[in-house]
Amino acid sequence: MSKSLVAYFSASGVTEKVAERLAKATSSDISEIVPSEPYTDADLNWRNENSRSSVEMKNKSSRPAIAEKLDSMSDYHTIFVGFPIWWYREPSIIDTFLESYDFSGRTIIPFATSGGSGMGDVKDNFKKIAKDANVIEGRRFPSSVTEKELADWAMTFLNRN
Repeated sequence: MSKSLVAYFSASGVTEKVAERLAKATSSDISEIVPSEPYTDADLNWRNENSRSSVEMKNKSSRPAIAEKLDSMSDYHTIFVGFPIWWYREPSIIDTFLESYDFSGRTIIPFATSGGSGMGDVKDNFKKIAKDANVIEGRRFPSSVTEKELADWAMTFLNRN
């Protein structure tokens, strides 16, 4: 079986916990997508239209910088990309991540956490950015998702590759 990676951005720790369970369930390596400039609570206030996250999400070309790039991305065939849903899509830092690597011939599987918002246009957004990757329809999970549920979902993709 080829190597897999769980790469994730977590603003509040919820996505991090799901990513850790997914990595364990799939025996994948794990890597956090860390912004160069950490988000503060004020930055994440979605009710404030002038907060950093609100401004970034309004501007589709916004690309927050990532603190550190992975040197070993070429080692992975399957990459699970996790994030919280912001405004019915992936946070802009995920777009930065996708633009930072050549995903040609690789499989990318988005997963998200949210209290109720759906994945919106995530798959289409990923396909536009990672043009030569095989982007699979992702899934949103509640914070309470179990390791077994994650394994059952993820192994269908890992067994295909």
